[in-house]
Amino acid sequence: MPELPEVETTLRGVAPAVLGQRVAALTVREPRLRWPVEVPDTVAGQRVVRISRRAKYLLLHLETGALILHLGMSGRLRVVSGNAPSEKHDHVDIVLGDGMALRLTDPRRFGSLHWQPGAWQDHWLLRGLGVEPLSDAFGGSYLFDGSRKRRVAVKNYLMDARVVVGVGNIYANEALFKAGVRPRTAAGRVTRARYGALAEAVRETLMAAIDLGGTTLRDYVGSDGAPGYFRNELFVYGREDRPCRVCGTLLKGIRLGQRGTVYCPRCQG
Repeated sequence: MPELPEVETTLRGVAPAVLGQRVAALTVREPRLRWPVEVPDTVAGQRVVRISRRAKYLLLHLETGALILHLGMSGRLRVVSGNAPSEKHDHVDIVLGDGMALRLTDPRRFGSLHWQPGAWQDHWLLRGLGVEPLSDAFGGSYLFDGSRKRRVAVKNYLMDARVVVGVGNIYANEALFKAGVRPRTAAGRVTRARYGALAEAVRETLMAAIDLGGTTLRDYVGSDGAPGYFRNELFVYGREDRPCRVCGTLLKGIRLGQRGTVYCPRCQG
């Protein structure tokens, strides 16, 4: 599943081609995505004044509202010619005034496209989300204060979108390793100092992944769907029963919240 770095990579890739353009038309070939695609005709003719990301959602801010895109489990965006033939899983084109189009391809149809008039923050998908992990609001004290008396495993706490958004399974595993925190430790038992190290590890891990184009896909703008380079930098995720790259101890795999979790018994002791 595309996580925050992949979505941020997508944003940076499509922004130069989309920002400032007017939406000439919206072509919906398959409206049955995770939720039905229902976008009013009034979107046509509006200019894209800003592009942003909230959690794993991409927002195209128009003059009277925002188009809210989610890539689901297998979706990707490409900038293509508006005349480019569509293929089986090319479900939506946002056709731009210069003749190009922002094309949503989603084989599993778990992605979504919504229109939110007025304030984008009021959309039901975005209300109640936690802080952004790359923002000034996120830090060790924030994690510590919110974790008191909580028995949930610290990994699950870190992946709770009501606490902090966009820290998916891959990056939670890696950040916990970097901070030396064992994943199933109760969130309420982690010290303030450890949370400080964990918050910094989250930032560093996400920024490194963004710099390398993500883990799951290298480039949503291109058409090759090649693997992202950050997977070559992974210390624990996907490496169960292999030697730790730091100390040589065999990595251990467990399941937390139905998600595969890998850690080093020594480095995260």
